[in-house]
Amino acid sequence: MIKSDLLRQLPAVHEVTKEISLEVNGINEKEITRAVQDAIAFWRNRIQTDWNSIDLNADIQGLIKDTIRNKLASPKNQIRTVINASGVVIHTNLGRSRLSENAVKRMTETACMYSNLEYNLEQGKRGSRHDLTEDLIKKSTGAEAALVVNNNAAAVYLILKALAKNKEVIVSRGELVEIGGSFRVSSIMEESGALLKEVGTTNKTHYADYETAINENTGMVMKVHTSNFKVIGFTKNVSSAELMELKADSPEVIIYEDLGSGALYPFQAHGIGEEPLVSSIINQGIDLVSFSGDKLLGGPQAGIIAGKKKYIDILKKHQLARVLRVDKFTIAALNETLNTYLNEDFLSIPTVRDILKTPDEIKIRALKLMGQIDNRDNLQMNIIEDFSRVGGGTMPEVKLPTYCLVLKHDKGASYLTNLLRENRVPVIVRIKDDEVLLDLRTVTEEEESILIEAINSVTA
Repeated sequence: MIKSDLLRQLPAVHEVTKEISLEVNGINEKEITRAVQDAIAFWRNRIQTDWNSIDLNADIQGLIKDTIRNKLASPKNQIRTVINASGVVIHTNLGRSRLSENAVKRMTETACMYSNLEYNLEQGKRGSRHDLTEDLIKKSTGAEAALVVNNNAAAVYLILKALAKNKEVIVSRGELVEIGGSFRVSSIMEESGALLKEVGTTNKTHYADYETAINENTGMVMKVHTSNFKVIGFTKNVSSAELMELKADSPEVIIYEDLGSGALYPFQAHGIGEEPLVSSIINQGIDLVSFSGDKLLGGPQAGIIAGKKKYIDILKKHQLARVLRVDKFTIAALNETLNTYLNEDFLSIPTVRDILKTPDEIKIRALKLMGQIDNRDNLQMNIIEDFSRVGGGTMPEVKLPTYCLVLKHDKGASYLTNLLRENRVPVIVRIKDDEVLLDLRTVTEEEESILIEAINSVTA
């Protein structure tokens, strides 16, 4: 069989569409047609460019139909659920923090019904969506006022644009970092119209550096969370409490700290990291802080700004506040997450629960799961001690002790990893020393059956 013979096997679009339509339910006919067209185009290109790699006895029409079925069952370039067996709790590439069951329930209720998004039920007239979350943030942090925007990068931009445009903003050189997505503090400052004033050095910045830099055009002193970058060794930085002393001689200068992750739970009490509680920073009298909703907080993507009312009021009235505002689903999920903290039901928040899981808990589950995987000659299994990560640019130096289920396949770790990722529910793992490691810290008990099914199917 030659290339032309293979090309002649390519079927007509309408014929395959009709046949596949009889197999699937609940899928729009136009979507099926697109899948058929894409599959035929894929195999036509494959035959024309690499036909020697195709089995000469292959059933091209059968291969096309298999491609279509896989595409309809697992559409590419669309958001899908995956199992995170990597052990990275706040996994940026996998959607960061998972929401609590109560937060998901509240989002669903909000989606199914009308809501008081911008309606004041007490007064019977138009209200503000800012009011729906502000009180909960104030109670959770001790701040005078608060505002929510769509992420922490937006929070940083809004604060600089509204409060420091055409004014100098003093930042330590050790805090001029770049985080995910090429987000640079210096670049966002330039976009906002604020004027960057660098002080200190990469590893050492002293109080006197800030004090000397303040002049009549200084609008703000900004302290930046360094995210997944940490300087260790011969270092010196200035705390928020120390920076507040600058207000004695320069009361008009705003002291603002970008906290990055923003912890409402005291992880330090468990010996995990050095992230301060947001409330502890607010209690120092700082003017403004901002932090993410979907990192250590364990809520939806959001940028939370808290602090002095006189500055929050300015932010609320700025034109960008509408551009950067959050929708009803974010408000619903964030409110439920904040209520959970206020009720001290911390372990119902998946991010907090997963970070606090003990190695022994994880080991017991790993041993149980290993016992449910089919024994095969081409697969070796064992349990090893290792470390999980918090992730999301949070606590980069922290290693969470864990136990991992290790899979070693005859065809190598990449082979097994690819097959797991191609499962009907993709399984994301990590590779170490050409072995696949599955860390159950980030796998729920409900997901274990899917994980077992995936492993058993790919090793058959």
